[in-house]
Amino acid sequence: DKRIRRHLKQTNDSWRVDETYIKVKGQWMYLYRAVDSKGNTIEFCLSKTRDQKAAKRFFKKALRSFHVSKPRAITVDKNPAYPIAIEQLKKEKSIPDGM
Repeated sequence: DKRIRRHLKQTNDSWRVDETYIKVKGQWMYLYRAVDSKGNTIEFCLSKTRDQKAAKRFFKKALRSFHVSKPRAITVDKNPAYPIAIEQLKKEKSIPDGM
């Protein structure tokens, strides 16, 4: 993880978020990934679950990254956990309310 972090570029404020199911050391896990509109990696995270709690944990991790601009827009797929996590983060004032 730390070896990859030093290669991350400054990102813009338009995020695209998705997750996929991959096998890691024989165990199936969800790989969450966010990129900006230019394809630069914002953040990634492995999780055993694909739920609102995992989505919120992923967004919080992304927002803490040193090279990341606060999102102006977040484009997500049809995962129902994303809107719930985003609304919770808006209530906590972690992301702008007008998104």
